[in-house]
Amino acid sequence: MPIRQEKERNAARSRAAILDAAEALFAARGYDATSLTEVGAAAGVSRGTPGYFFGSKAELYRAVLDRAFGEVREAVRAGRARALASSQSPEVILAGAVSDYFDFLAARPNFVRLIEREALSGNGELEGAEHLSAGQEALAAISAELGLDDAESGDAAQLLLSIIALCWFPLIHARTVAPAVGVDFGTAADFERRKRHVVSLVLHGLSGLARSTTSTLAEADAHD
Repeated sequence: MPIRQEKERNAARSRAAILDAAEALFAARGYDATSLTEVGAAAGVSRGTPGYFFGSKAELYRAVLDRAFGEVREAVRAGRARALASSQSPEVILAGAVSDYFDFLAARPNFVRLIEREALSGNGELEGAEHLSAGQEALAAISAELGLDDAESGDAAQLLLSIIALCWFPLIHARTVAPAVGVDFGTAADFERRKRHVVSLVLHGLSGLARSTTSTLAEADAHD
């Protein structure tokens, strides 16, 4: 293998290791309590390497968030591609999307902790393009597949926010609120049960939303 290609491969591996280490440390300790030196040590590289690749801790933090939301965006795209290829009913497609999102979050506890820390810190880093594009793509998918109002704060946006909340809250509070109300997440079966419950709630809620919309339209016609 040419020397240049080997250097590029090593650089890519080092960069990925730094991002992995930084994500874990930022999620576990928070931004302020994490140093570039600690990131370098956790990544198995020299203390100056994180700064060489990313310039500063702030830029490294932004790169970690951008990568995380890039994964969300890719998951949305992959899920929508599968849905379009399946030719299934909107309800089946929605159930699959909710299930995929729950699995995505359950498999990425660092992502969940990162976003919770960012929300509590008020740093404003979540106002970036990666974060917004991930949400916009998910919103567009729901609007297109279900035919819901895609206006700002419309039915599609409300539904997407509800799905996120139903999946997100139990995972971030698996050791606090969940056991306090008698819900256990000690096994994979517990996660699966919660996922089925969320899917059922979303589908029944969508059915109620459709009935409400039909009723509103009927009332409007009666007044014309």
